[in-house]
Amino acid sequence: MALQQISFAFDDAPVTKTPVAKAVTIEKPPADKIKAKGDNKKLTRGRVSLKEKESGADLIEIPEDAILFEKKYYAIGIVANMFKVNQSLIRFWENEFDILKPRKNGKGDRLFRPEDVKNLKLIYHLLRERKYTLEGAKDFLKQHKRADEKFALIESLKKLKGFLNELKADL
Repeated sequence: MALQQISFAFDDAPVTKTPVAKAVTIEKPPADKIKAKGDNKKLTRGRVSLKEKESGADLIEIPEDAILFEKKYYAIGIVANMFKVNQSLIRFWENEFDILKPRKNGKGDRLFRPEDVKNLKLIYHLLRERKYTLEGAKDFLKQHKRADEKFALIESLKKLKGFLNELKADL
Protein backbone atom coordinates (compact mmCIF):
# COMPACT_ATOMS: atom_id res chain seq x y z
CA MET A 1 0.00 0.00 0.00
CA ALA A 2 1.51 3.29 -1.06
CA LEU A 3 1.57 6.05 1.48
CA GLN A 4 0.17 9.40 0.51
CA GLN A 5 0.92 12.77 1.94
CA ILE A 6 -1.93 15.19 2.34
CA SER A 7 -1.14 18.89 2.30
CA PHE A 8 -3.53 21.61 3.32
CA ALA A 9 -3.70 25.04 1.84
CA PHE A 10 -5.72 27.76 3.51
CA ASP A 11 -6.53 29.64 0.34
CA ASP A 12 -9.02 28.57 -2.31
CA ALA A 13 -6.59 26.15 -4.03
CA PRO A 14 -7.66 22.47 -4.17
CA VAL A 15 -6.08 19.93 -1.83
CA THR A 16 -3.36 17.88 -3.52
CA LYS A 17 -2.29 14.37 -2.70
CA THR A 18 1.30 13.41 -3.48
CA PRO A 19 2.69 9.91 -3.07
CA VAL A 20 5.58 9.54 -0.62
CA ALA A 21 8.09 6.75 -0.96
CA LYS A 22 9.00 5.75 2.55
CA ALA A 23 10.91 2.59 3.41
CA VAL A 24 9.73 0.96 6.58
CA THR A 25 11.91 -1.77 8.03
CA ILE A 26 10.79 -4.01 10.79
CA GLU A 27 13.62 -5.60 12.75
CA LYS A 28 12.98 -9.08 13.99
CA PRO A 29 14.54 -10.26 17.24
CA PRO A 30 17.31 -12.85 16.91
CA ALA A 31 16.16 -16.42 16.54
CA ASP A 32 17.46 -17.38 19.98
CA LYS A 33 15.31 -14.68 21.65
CA ILE A 34 11.99 -15.73 20.07
CA LYS A 35 9.81 -17.75 22.40
CA ALA A 36 8.24 -20.89 21.01
CA LYS A 37 4.68 -21.85 21.97
CA GLY A 38 5.69 -24.64 24.35
CA ASP A 39 8.72 -22.76 25.68
CA ASN A 40 8.08 -21.44 29.18
CA LYS A 41 11.62 -20.15 29.65
CA LYS A 42 11.68 -16.52 30.69
CA LEU A 43 13.75 -14.12 28.59
CA THR A 44 16.60 -12.68 30.66
CA ARG A 45 17.77 -9.80 28.46
CA GLY A 46 21.41 -10.85 28.62
CA ARG A 47 21.58 -11.55 32.33
CA VAL A 48 23.18 -14.75 33.52
CA SER A 49 21.68 -16.78 36.33
CA LEU A 50 23.79 -17.74 39.33
CA LYS A 51 23.76 -21.40 38.32
CA GLU A 52 25.10 -20.55 34.87
CA LYS A 53 27.68 -18.22 36.40
CA GLU A 54 28.87 -20.95 38.79
CA SER A 55 29.16 -23.48 35.98
CA GLY A 56 31.23 -20.97 34.04
CA ALA A 57 33.70 -20.66 36.92
CA ASP A 58 35.22 -23.99 35.95
CA LEU A 59 35.76 -22.86 32.38
CA ILE A 60 38.57 -20.39 32.99
CA GLU A 61 41.54 -21.35 30.86
CA ILE A 62 44.71 -20.52 32.74
CA PRO A 63 47.66 -22.61 31.58
CA GLU A 64 49.83 -24.61 33.94
CA ASP A 65 52.67 -22.78 35.68
CA ALA A 66 55.34 -24.15 33.34
CA ILE A 67 53.49 -22.82 30.31
CA LEU A 68 52.38 -19.62 32.04
CA PHE A 69 55.92 -18.62 33.00
CA GLU A 70 57.29 -19.15 29.46
CA LYS A 71 56.24 -15.60 28.55
CA LYS A 72 57.25 -12.54 30.54
CA TYR A 73 54.15 -10.50 29.82
CA TYR A 74 50.54 -11.05 28.75
CA ALA A 75 48.34 -8.39 27.17
CA ILE A 76 45.11 -7.47 28.91
CA GLY A 77 43.05 -8.99 26.08
CA ILE A 78 44.71 -12.38 26.51
CA VAL A 79 44.27 -12.24 30.28
CA ALA A 80 40.59 -11.30 29.89
CA ASN A 81 40.11 -14.26 27.54
CA MET A 82 41.73 -16.58 30.08
CA PHE A 83 39.16 -15.59 32.70
CA LYS A 84 36.23 -15.18 30.26
CA VAL A 85 35.57 -11.63 31.50
CA ASN A 86 35.63 -8.17 29.94
CA GLN A 87 38.81 -6.13 29.86
CA SER A 88 37.06 -3.40 31.80
CA LEU A 89 36.59 -5.78 34.74
CA ILE A 90 40.32 -6.54 34.76
CA ARG A 91 41.07 -2.80 34.79
CA PHE A 92 38.54 -2.32 37.60
CA TRP A 93 40.14 -5.07 39.68
CA GLU A 94 43.53 -3.47 39.03
CA ASN A 95 42.27 -0.23 40.58
CA GLU A 96 40.62 -1.98 43.51
CA PHE A 97 43.32 -4.45 44.58
CA ASP A 98 46.84 -3.40 45.53
CA ILE A 99 48.40 -6.75 44.68
CA LEU A 100 47.79 -6.18 40.95
CA LYS A 101 50.50 -4.02 39.42
CA PRO A 102 50.70 -4.60 35.68
CA ARG A 103 53.39 -2.77 33.75
CA LYS A 104 52.43 -0.28 31.10
CA ASN A 105 54.28 0.26 27.86
CA GLY A 106 54.76 3.62 26.11
CA LYS A 107 51.28 3.53 24.65
CA GLY A 108 49.73 2.78 28.03
CA ASP A 109 48.84 -0.84 27.28
CA ARG A 110 48.74 -3.02 30.37
CA LEU A 111 51.13 -5.95 30.39
CA PHE A 112 50.54 -8.57 33.06
CA ARG A 113 53.35 -10.70 34.46
CA PRO A 114 52.62 -14.34 35.28
CA GLU A 115 52.56 -13.36 38.99
CA ASP A 116 49.81 -10.87 38.19
CA VAL A 117 47.85 -13.59 36.40
CA LYS A 118 48.18 -15.82 39.49
CA ASN A 119 46.96 -12.93 41.68
CA LEU A 120 44.06 -12.39 39.30
CA LYS A 121 43.21 -16.06 39.64
CA LEU A 122 43.13 -15.63 43.42
CA ILE A 123 40.91 -12.54 43.12
CA TYR A 124 38.64 -14.35 40.66
CA HIS A 125 38.38 -17.27 43.08
CA LEU A 126 37.44 -15.00 45.99
CA LEU A 127 34.92 -12.89 44.09
CA ARG A 128 33.31 -15.35 41.70
CA GLU A 129 33.64 -18.76 43.31
CA ARG A 130 33.54 -17.97 47.02
CA LYS A 131 31.18 -14.99 46.47
CA TYR A 132 33.11 -12.46 48.55
CA THR A 133 32.25 -8.77 48.18
CA LEU A 134 34.99 -6.41 47.06
CA GLU A 135 35.55 -5.17 50.59
CA GLY A 136 35.48 -8.71 51.95
CA ALA A 137 38.06 -9.86 49.40
CA LYS A 138 40.31 -6.88 50.22
CA ASP A 139 40.08 -7.64 53.93
CA PHE A 140 40.77 -11.32 53.30
CA LEU A 141 43.91 -10.48 51.31
CA LYS A 142 45.12 -8.03 53.99
CA GLN A 143 44.53 -10.41 56.88
CA HIS A 144 45.85 -13.51 55.16
CA LYS A 145 49.23 -12.52 53.77
CA ARG A 146 49.80 -16.13 52.79
CA ALA A 147 46.47 -16.43 51.00
CA ASP A 148 48.23 -17.30 47.75
CA GLU A 149 49.86 -20.34 49.37
CA LYS A 150 46.50 -21.53 50.72
CA PHE A 151 44.96 -20.93 47.32
CA ALA A 152 47.71 -22.98 45.64
CA LEU A 153 47.01 -25.78 48.10
CA ILE A 154 43.28 -25.63 47.34
CA GLU A 155 43.97 -25.74 43.59
CA SER A 156 46.26 -28.76 43.91
CA LEU A 157 43.62 -30.54 46.00
CA LYS A 158 41.01 -29.80 43.33
CA LYS A 159 43.29 -31.33 40.68
CA LEU A 160 43.83 -34.38 42.87
CA LYS A 161 40.09 -34.73 43.40
CA GLY A 162 39.49 -34.53 39.64
CA PHE A 163 42.13 -37.16 39.01
CA LEU A 164 40.65 -39.47 41.64
CA ASN A 165 37.15 -39.01 40.23
CA GLU A 166 38.43 -39.92 36.75
CA LEU A 167 40.16 -42.97 38.20
CA LYS A 168 36.95 -43.98 39.98
CA ALA A 169 34.95 -43.58 36.77
CA ASP A 170 37.40 -45.84 34.89
CA LEU A 171 36.98 -48.66 37.43
